[in-house]
Parts: sequence; C-alpha cells; structure tokens
Amino acid sequence: MGLLSWFRREDATPAPAQPAAARVQAMNESMLIGDLTDPYLSEFLRAGMASASGAVVTPESALKNTAVFRCVSLLSYAMAMLPLHLYRQGEAREKATDHPLFRVLHRKPNGWQTAFEFRQLMQSWALIHGNAYAAKVRRGDQVIALLPMDPRRMLVEQRDDLTVRYKFSGKTGGVRDLAADEVFHLRGFTLDGLCGRSLVRQAAEAIGIALQAERAAARLFQKGMLVGGALQMPQNKKLSNEAYDRLVASMSDHQGAENSNGWMILEEGLEAKPFEATAKDSQHLEMRGHQVEEISRVFGVPRPLLMVNDTSWGTGIDVLGQLFVRYGLSPWFEAWEQAISRCLLSDREQDEFYAKFNAAALLRGSMKDQAEFFSRGLSVNNQQPWLHVDEVRDWMDLPLRDDLAQPVKSAAKETTDDAARRA
Repeated sequence: MGLLSWFRREDATPAPAQPAAARVQAMNESMLIGDLTDPYLSEFLRAGMASASGAVVTPESALKNTAVFRCVSLLSYAMAMLPLHLYRQGEAREKATDHPLFRVLHRKPNGWQTAFEFRQLMQSWALIHGNAYAAKVRRGDQVIALLPMDPRRMLVEQRDDLTVRYKFSGKTGGVRDLAADEVFHLRGFTLDGLCGRSLVRQAAEAIGIALQAERAAARLFQKGMLVGGALQMPQNKKLSNEAYDRLVASMSDHQGAENSNGWMILEEGLEAKPFEATAKDSQHLEMRGHQVEEISRVFGVPRPLLMVNDTSWGTGIDVLGQLFVRYGLSPWFEAWEQAISRCLLSDREQDEFYAKFNAAALLRGSMKDQAEFFSRGLSVNNQQPWLHVDEVRDWMDLPLRDDLAQPVKSAAKETTDDAARRA
C-alpha cells in the first residue's frame, strides 16, 4: 500500500481479540503516539493542562478566547495570502515555473486544498502546537504533493545515531513509521532543535486567566443582578400595595431597548438613586485588557492589530504594520523558506532553486509615499535613475509595456539628448 493510499483509506479490518497484556501494550503505544480518542487518556491530559487559575487550557479552549483567535488567524492568514514562489538561483530572479514544486507551493499542494488553505492550516498548527507536518508525495526525487498530518497524532523521535523518525497514528488505527526525508516539518520556536514549542502552552497562564475572566462575566449576565439603581422611600413611610402594583407595572413598561430614555412616575415620595460603577468593576475590565496585552506579547502581534483601540489610526498604524511584518512575520518567512529548502529540495536542487515570500504588499505605504518613492527611483527630479519602469509596474501588479523597454531618463539628460539630435 502506497503512502497516498494509506492516508486516503477510510475503513480498516477489525482487529482480532487480544489478551489483556497485549491490550495494555497497545494502549501504551497509543498514548505515546498521541491517540486522544481514549476517554481516560483525555481526562488525564485535561487535568495535566489545568493552569494555576483553574482553567483547562487546550488548543480548542484557547481559541475560544478572542485575543488568541485573532493572533492565530492574523498570523496564519498573513502567511497564507502572500505569494510564495520557487525561483532559480542567480541575478535574474527567474521563477521556476517548470518545476513541480512551484505548482505545489503556489497553487495546489494536494487534491483537496488550495495553497492558501494549506499554508493557513500549517501556520495555525505551528503556532498552536509548535509543529506542522506534511507527508511528501514524490515522483523521482521531486515533490509533487504535500499531505498535511495532524501534529496531535505525531511523535518525533531522535535515535542514538542522530537520525530522526516520525511515527504517525492514523484515524483508523495503525502507526506509520516515516523517515525524515518523507516528512515536511515546519518548526516553531525550539529549545532542542527537534520540536517546536506551542505558543498556547507558553501562554497557558495568561490564557487561563482570560478564560476565567470571560466565564465570570458570563456568569454575571446569566445569574447576577444587573440593576441600574434603587428606589428609596423617605424615613417613617411605607409604600402602599396599590402604589407598589402601579410602580411594578410602570417599570415593566420601561423594559427593553425600544423604551429606553423614557420617564417614569415615582410613587408616594420615592427617590431614585442610581448605582455607580465600583472599583471592582473597573479592575475587572482592566484585568481583561491586561490579558489581551499578555497574549499579544507571546504571539508577537501589536495590540492595535487585535482591535484594541489604544492608538490613533493614522501614520502610527503604518509604522506598527511595518513592525509586525519585520519582527512578527519575518521569522516565519525564514522558517518556511529554509524548511522548504531542507525538506522539499534535493541536495542537487538546493544549489539551483530557492523559495521566497513576496512581502512587498504588506510593506507598501500610502499612495503618496509610493509615488514619492517611485519618483526618486525613476529620477523624476533630475537624479540618477536606479529603478526601471517595468520594475515599478511589476510591484504595482500592472502588465509590462513594450514601449517602456528602456529606463526612464532624467529631465535634464532628456533635454540634452533632444538638443543634440536637433543639431
């Protein structure tokens, strides 16, 4: 059975009855591989993932926090939407469109995913679990497809001879032992050089506090008292039953958004005393805002990009965007590019090809800034040109023009040449 057929199989032959010792050994092997279908194993893992705040932080529960979800989706979408091309080595910067890997990286990695969907999934796995894996389908020594593998079902093992093996547990049972040259492995931040560290686990305490704060707010809306104030009677007076009934009816008439800002007639000298926000309420809001900052710090995403309105949305947001690309995305650019070279290109091809993200779209400024940059590069102001018109049109996603085959001349040089021709 081939590798592609093994991943696509949907049914499995029922296993014969096993003795108790064999069942224990099989359960131990499934625990090593990461089979999360066993209820006792799942309960053990949930208890082991409990944070000091009491919240159980798993990838699924962490993504329920909006700050975590925004960080993961923002980073994974940014990596997925940027063009990723395979180039030939050399100064020409020529796209290797005739290589099978170019199509895999840029258009269709497998039969059910687009390149955007594949990279978004792999990047999300790398952030949440620390690692992302894909099985390689080859034709000769060239990769023609990539099949994503759930990192929760993968065990990475380095043997005494320093070779690396990957053990993948399939959904229908069985363990697939794969060599390092059969797997595309994208690692996150690592301390052992073998496996990346999960950012969710690194931020487990901050995420746990955020989850508990959200639950406290939810319990308040579900079971707590949400009142705007109290009605107080003057001393030595008592509200009559008739007045009480009319007051309750009047209050019910003012419920709902459609009856907001209406006037209420108080009964028998009642005095309205609205409640003010307490310091406890303010601290609760401050704590929830602080947890957003803690989570954004771990993932390397600036707070304004998490929709936290604490800065002006003007020129400052452009600088924050550039900061995000340079220090938040650039390490992942390098991780992807070098992982592609290591895992998807043979030793011979590594000297001929390389993969590269095009991050220019994320670094573009306003139209005014771009116009000033292009005018200087094209020597509009009587300077030495260092840009070609076709380069500018390529950056702006415009087609090349045959009548602009030569670089633009400066205004002074063009006037001199015209005068020489007339003479």
